[in-house]
Amino acid sequence: MQHLRVAWALAGAAVGFFLLFLIQAHFFGEGQLAAGTCEIMTLDRDSSQPRRTIARQTARCACRKGQIAGTTRASPACVDAHIVRSRQWCEMMPCLDDEGCDLLVNRTGWTCAQPGGRVKTTTVS
Repeated sequence: MQHLRVAWALAGAAVGFFLLFLIQAHFFGEGQLAAGTCEIMTLDRDSSQPRRTIARQTARCACRKGQIAGTTRASPACVDAHIVRSRQWCEMMPCLDDEGCDLLVNRTGWTCAQPGGRVKTTTVS
């Protein structure tokens, strides 16, 4: 009798996990992102110029209403849309914690200055 109860419990657990899998597959189908998340699709680096590396990154985001794809702490993230519309890039905290953020003069991007003097420039296209 004890073995029968264990078998039923295992069968019930298996059915439960299968149902959870089906529900998850239905709501978060393959290739879909959860709301408010981003993923990096491509990352290309060009180090052909001395003392300079050009990196181009393409990200895919599933942002909530009122948000748009941006950058937070050097990673793709969903940020408030007003930041992008007003081009106040430093408001989305694009630099790492130990870096300082400055807007480019023409507001087409920002720079992140590291304590050692190294500068990363990001332009928005």
